[in-house]
Amino acid sequence: MKRTTTLKENYEFRRVYNKGKSGVSALLVVYARPNRSGRNRLGLTVGAKLGHAVARNRVRRRLREIYRLAQPRLAQGYDIVVVARGRAVNASYHELERAFHAACAKVALWEDAP
Repeated sequence: MKRTTTLKENYEFRRVYNKGKSGVSALLVVYARPNRSGRNRLGLTVGAKLGHAVARNRVRRRLREIYRLAQPRLAQGYDIVVVARGRAVNASYHELERAFHAACAKVALWEDAP
């Protein structure tokens, strides 16, 4: 299985925040900005206010899996940053999935209708 290409550096995240489009839902925010690589890169942000490490890592794992399953239908060539909000800790997997799909639709990341 291929690993997801990720955003690592602070300047990459700041560039997406400042110059990208954003799609907001109650559980998360999705920022997207075109890149020149022709493939998507993912960045996840789960702040310390969301709880202890176990809770934050659970949210990260769920968001990575949601992205992995959605990637074939996403438009290619974007830097995508997903910021988890406070309610994401108590949300179920399916609620997070619906929120991710809705936020991606607001940013027009889908190649076809989800």
